[in-house]
Amino acid sequence: MTAINVTAESKTLTAFDHRTNYHDAGEGAPVVLLHGSGAGVSAWANWNKVFPVLAQGFRVVAPDIAGFGMTELKPDARYDIKLWVAHFVAILDELGLERVSVVGNSFGGALGLATALSNPDRIDKLVLLGTPCGEFPMTDGLRAQLEFDGTIESMRRAVSYFPYDDSIITEELIQRRLEAATRAGALEAFRKLMPAPQGDDRPTVRGIPVKALKMLEHNALILHGRDDRVVPFDCAVEMHGALKNSQLHSFGCCGHWVQIEREAAFLKLVTDFLN
Repeated sequence: MTAINVTAESKTLTAFDHRTNYHDAGEGAPVVLLHGSGAGVSAWANWNKVFPVLAQGFRVVAPDIAGFGMTELKPDARYDIKLWVAHFVAILDELGLERVSVVGNSFGGALGLATALSNPDRIDKLVLLGTPCGEFPMTDGLRAQLEFDGTIESMRRAVSYFPYDDSIITEELIQRRLEAATRAGALEAFRKLMPAPQGDDRPTVRGIPVKALKMLEHNALILHGRDDRVVPFDCAVEMHGALKNSQLHSFGCCGHWVQIEREAAFLKLVTDFLN
């Protein structure tokens, strides 16, 4: 599969009363790439390496979900999974997409699951990367994301937990995420979306309840690094046990960025699954 020419240039639409930044390219069955959370995150930062390749075989849409990336954050809005699902469905409505497959990384995977539960007819297939579910003690990697304070030191620490092999972390990557995370109003927005943890050193993190996942009939492809220090690999095993029509692929010597650390395998597995 040969990549088509796709640049970082984005488009804008209004969905759920939010000015929304998104990328859209390719033709064929629609696939939506949903980014993770964390300071400096955006759809393009999460997916830019694989987006052009996937767009060779599918219509690929990658939005910045409400409050993240370059999409509007409203100071008086309460941001939670219900709002994010409503925003995502409104994006599909604006683009005239009745039914899509979702490739979701971490938070994006959880958003895909939540949308499949509340709007099952809008979701075709699910690809879930490093996706949290059930309950687990907060990891050091997740805490480092939530404790980002706008300094380059805290960004360097936050990013360090994503890959297994930190040689893929460049100063350019750190600077790019830092610039995105500290542009005017961005840090305040991030803190509103992702409050810093308080009290207990290992508070309980709650993802989509496992019992709810048992209700889903969708075909699901679960991809998870066995050395993920942000979302434990146990989440993938638990999710696989709950989803009726799922397959699980684990990657040794791989962390939270499967699409980056195992790019070739990711592209083959995902394209075969979606086809």
